[in-house]
Amino acid sequence: MKLLFVHEKSGAFAGAESNILATATELKHRGHVVGLLHGTVTGKGQVEWHETFQNRFSLEANGGAAVVPRVLDMFGPDAIYLHKMADLKVLEALLASRLPIVRMVHDHDMYCMKSYKYNFFTRRICERALSPFCIFPCGASVARDHGNWPPVKWISYSDKLEELKLNKQFDRLLVASNFMKEELVRNEFEPDKIEIHPPVPPPGDASLQANFSDKNIIIYAGQIIRGKGVDVLISALAQIETPFECYIFGDGNHRSFCEKLSRSLGLGAHVHFKGHVPQEEIKIYYREASLIVVPSVWAEPFGAVGLEGMRYGLPVVAFDAGAIKEWLIDGYNGYVVPWMDRGVFAERIEDLLRDKILARQMGENGRAMVAEYYGFAKYIDGLEKTFARVTEPVRMAA
Repeated sequence: MKLLFVHEKSGAFAGAESNILATATELKHRGHVVGLLHGTVTGKGQVEWHETFQNRFSLEANGGAAVVPRVLDMFGPDAIYLHKMADLKVLEALLASRLPIVRMVHDHDMYCMKSYKYNFFTRRICERALSPFCIFPCGASVARDHGNWPPVKWISYSDKLEELKLNKQFDRLLVASNFMKEELVRNEFEPDKIEIHPPVPPPGDASLQANFSDKNIIIYAGQIIRGKGVDVLISALAQIETPFECYIFGDGNHRSFCEKLSRSLGLGAHVHFKGHVPQEEIKIYYREASLIVVPSVWAEPFGAVGLEGMRYGLPVVAFDAGAIKEWLIDGYNGYVVPWMDRGVFAERIEDLLRDKILARQMGENGRAMVAEYYGFAKYIDGLEKTFARVTEPVRMAA
């Protein structure tokens, strides 16, 4: 089968990009032909992306949506696998092709004008569907625009409504969790079109297991943006008495603030911001670690990085936000902490650092859970079945 991936970026960036590369690589290994229609090039991990996507088509270099019909004619896909894409003209061009389209909904961009589903000031998680409430009192029509001047941009409510309308026409919508399915249903998507496929990371090297060393290493991996709660994590770490080292992997527009906060709290020697690091290098840190943290304060769509840590036999400490409780069982494979409770977050980390026997047992419980419910091969099997279902009517008609 020929599958055209469509995404706003090409290259490593965050969880969506990791999922796209891993999925496409495995589908290619199974004999499928994959191509990529993309927007911005991130400049990170390009070698791996070029190896997997030998058929690449740039929207930015070829006039945007106008190139879509030509790309579809040149590549000739059996189906389109759409990821993050807000350009309405691109969506319209894809729909005009009449090809089967499967959309992976990675986060809240599609139905939240702010994209992160929580109040900027209170950080309270929003439980509403897209509505005029987003304009007032939420004020989502105006958003920050990092790196530009003025540092604000206008978000069109009517464009967001149109984006929802277009997405509702796709053949299937894939989500990572039941929580995300409920978000789509709240926004009046057809439940029968929504399938749950957790974005499971590849299995990696089974011999690389955490050794719970005396270094008391804590790992955070992900974007450093406000919704990911790295600043809240740092505030919690300041309350821990047990010696530790925390390694923060990733980058983002909140990094500078978090680095300053870390220094101001006297954690400069204990919290290390490593930036974007290749997966092979991160494995070394996982092997030496004692736990992984997921301090997200936004409505986390899934939190696949938690599964990554569980593969290494690490317990997880996370806030109760979004879909976290769908894979993290409090007291079994880690701890679910009341939302934004820094004190309890610190206590749970300290419990695991002080009791390595408990940490190992929770880590083994997590490893067993991943093996039973979150196999990478099973995940890809599910995607193949989905693509087979959506392309069957086309094959029958031919």
